[in-house]
Amino acid sequence: MIEKVNPCHPDKVADRIAGAIVDLAYQKKDDPKVAAEVLLGHGICHIIVESDVEYSLEEVDGIVKRIAGNLETDLKAVRQDIHLSDNQKDEIRCGDNGIFRGMPLSDEQKRLSCIAREIYERYPSDGKYILADDKLIICQSKAKNIDLQKMYPDAIINPLGEWSGGSDVDAGATNRKLGSDMADSVTGGGLHGKDLSKADVSVNIYSFKKAQETGKAVEMYCAIGDRKVCGIEYKDIVEEAREYIKDIGGFEKFAEWGLY
Repeated sequence: MIEKVNPCHPDKVADRIAGAIVDLAYQKKDDPKVAAEVLLGHGICHIIVESDVEYSLEEVDGIVKRIAGNLETDLKAVRQDIHLSDNQKDEIRCGDNGIFRGMPLSDEQKRLSCIAREIYERYPSDGKYILADDKLIICQSKAKNIDLQKMYPDAIINPLGEWSGGSDVDAGATNRKLGSDMADSVTGGGLHGKDLSKADVSVNIYSFKKAQETGKAVEMYCAIGDRKVCGIEYKDIVEEAREYIKDIGGFEKFAEWGLY
């Protein structure tokens, strides 16, 4: 049983905005420290950013309007806490406490991921999909039910009827769709809106990748300031996550679909 949402779901729009804010930090500095939280809906986008780089309302508003449309941007940008900054002063060390379990993807999860992408390619608007015991449920905005039924004859299509979707229907918040992003993998934090020093990003990516390679669960834990996580150099975990994000195309692209 698995749920997947597409990049236009309001929660994923919030994740994408947070990811774009992190991408912007990396344009300003090689190894920035940043954590961004986004809450949007009904004409407004609230953003809190804690960072060691400066953000202007103009550049963040540009991100919001590019991704979410003509929303009012309410920005609160503050400097990162001094203790957190000092933790990373001389070297990359674990930026948070956390527990993590990377899990290999099931055939059902891979199948739904392909279905979600196939529908999104045809209908790039707010959508949510569930696959459970071979029962497929499709909630896709701005689509004709008859067209979706032709694509998936045995699916349950838009149980409440055709709908418009978007942030005027449902508010969105960062890291609220971790089940969609991670399948059965487990985290004590969230994937999006944070730099690579944060274990919520790098250790999640690392453990998920290792689970796919080994076909087994990979469990890890860490404390803030650790130089090693479960015997592995933290800087090596960060570099592997950095390559993963680079290959995907950045933090905003990572936020579109999560880890699969």
